[in-house]
Amino acid sequence: MSRPNTLVSALAAMLLGIAATSSLGDTTADPIRTALAAPDRTADDRARDERDHAAAVLTFIGVKPGMVVADLFAGGGYYSELIGHIVGSKGKVYLYNNAGYAAYAAKPLAERQQSGRLQNVAVIDKEVGDIGIAPNSVDLVLMSMSYHDIYFKEDKWSVDPAAFFADVHAMLKKGGTLVVIDHAAAPGTGSSAAQNLHRIDEAFARKDIESRGFKFVGALDALKNPADDHTKIVFDPSVRGHTDRFIDKFVRE
Repeated sequence: MSRPNTLVSALAAMLLGIAATSSLGDTTADPIRTALAAPDRTADDRARDERDHAAAVLTFIGVKPGMVVADLFAGGGYYSELIGHIVGSKGKVYLYNNAGYAAYAAKPLAERQQSGRLQNVAVIDKEVGDIGIAPNSVDLVLMSMSYHDIYFKEDKWSVDPAAFFADVHAMLKKGGTLVVIDHAAAPGTGSSAAQNLHRIDEAFARKDIESRGFKFVGALDALKNPADDHTKIVFDPSVRGHTDRFIDKFVRE
């Protein structure tokens, strides 16, 4: 009589082990690595992953499955594509450009759209003050290499910083996250380098953003480059793609 009981016990133990292994696999799956490894991604984007330490940046940002994310002034949608994979079908990404950004990024963005790589992504082309994202609906806002453009002015480009941050504050849930990645300017230059160099002083950025209802909670140094002397425009071939960049995280108060 003991042999059948022993067999049943052994089978039960084996099934429990399989279930535990399966469960462990589900909980330890890394959606960021899965997104980066998506087979339909381009060689250029994979090269940028390496250059811009995308895995570390996305981990620091804190994007997770099911989140609602706004990628503001998203340009061609590099981060929107990755984040769309990460948030999955239960999440959503708003890829936002105004007219100026939409024109500048028209070709790469169209290629992403036509290839079907923008999963779980809604594209918004509107002006600041009329973005149209529902209040208190967003978990995370990302601004990648675009914050300085709020302080850049020319005939066909002008953004009101107060109106812009009013939009950001309204769309974010209380306690939601704002992450700013940008090209660093020389300390003490404030917003002045935005005009000619497309850079901005990190200390100015932190003070400015905190004055608009956000609290600074941390920084990532993955894109710091002490070899960049901050005197060159970011499009200069000697620094393009390798500028000294800061990554600052804030929460909405």
